[in-house]
Amino acid sequence: MERVIFLVDMNAFFIGCETVRDPSLKGVPAAVAGDPKNRSGIILAANYEARSFGVRTTMTIYEALRLCPSLRLVPPDHEYYEQVSNKVMNTLSSYTPVMEQNSIDEAWLDMTGCEPLFGKPLEAARKIMDDLYSNHGLMCSIGISENKFLAKMASDMKKPMGITEVWKSDIQHKLWPLPVSRMYGIGPQTTIKLNGLGIETIGQLAHFSVGLLVERFGKYGLEIHRLANGIDDSPVKPHGEDEIKSISRSTTLSEDTTDIEYAKRVLLSLADEVGMAARRHGKKGHTVQITIKYSDFKSITRQTKISPTCLTRDIYEAGRRLLETNWDIRLPVRLLGIGLSGFEEDEQISIFEDLAGHRDAREEILERTADRIRHKHGWSILKPASLLQKNDTDH
Repeated sequence: MERVIFLVDMNAFFIGCETVRDPSLKGVPAAVAGDPKNRSGIILAANYEARSFGVRTTMTIYEALRLCPSLRLVPPDHEYYEQVSNKVMNTLSSYTPVMEQNSIDEAWLDMTGCEPLFGKPLEAARKIMDDLYSNHGLMCSIGISENKFLAKMASDMKKPMGITEVWKSDIQHKLWPLPVSRMYGIGPQTTIKLNGLGIETIGQLAHFSVGLLVERFGKYGLEIHRLANGIDDSPVKPHGEDEIKSISRSTTLSEDTTDIEYAKRVLLSLADEVGMAARRHGKKGHTVQITIKYSDFKSITRQTKISPTCLTRDIYEAGRRLLETNWDIRLPVRLLGIGLSGFEEDEQISIFEDLAGHRDAREEILERTADRIRHKHGWSILKPASLLQKNDTDH
């Protein structure tokens, strides 16, 4: 039986979530942005009305407002977006038990053998799209193929609310004419290197010498050559809580910086998100890693071992030490990230324990209490105290 794989991609997810709880955003240019009150930070998600003015993700708020002065800006609420994401994924899992979440706003579904239940692929895709819109008020695009890679490529071809099929028989006229930069898994730096070899389109990559690609890129060269030819045998693998290997967050800065104090505040905010996610999933990790990407797009990663933790304080302190050790004032920084891995099983803590002398236990209870308050009232209602000391616009 030929496989049938869907990739369901929620359109402009963050601002879509905000529009559900504030319908006045519908039909007007709007975006979720880093710090709307002080007009600093970057655009995290823009709706399609804003995109028609040229507003794009990662653009600075200043630049976005220059293009679209009437743009309505909304502060991010990541806790809320995760809640909505969970509801979306629950809906998708009702169509097939074989679902692999790829990010907060997209998932692969293995729909092989589901035709008697939901009809042919196009019919099933329409049912899913209508279900998500009518029950959650959210738009999506769906790619359909016999493998994950082609389904992902198809999902990007028609937005918003588009359904696209790309089967292996369609590769020559639907996939190969596209610029190689449009290929899933190929970033800006790889695009430059491929262009340097005379490879401008996916079709040219598909017909390029495998030997030369492997010589230049190693195993990755073989992989992108296979994908360009529509070959992808990877299965759709459902994720469970126990399969989470790492939790990380990163952000592109509103502008390149050499100010380490500003960078520390950014890192603390990211560590706070990582800690919340670790506590929610019941994970304690003993490896903290930071990522620093410079203005020339070169990046470094550094990691250190600590006692198993899910506390924001511990994650941040380990990250701060790594940041200070590797900071170079001569190199402007473009992106910062921090992650926690090396998980152990979490131990449940009773609030009735004698906590005298157990500083970590007390702090974990406090942080979990803060998490519950955020869950109820929104992520931004509570922040680490040091984030309130200085405004990010000071750098």
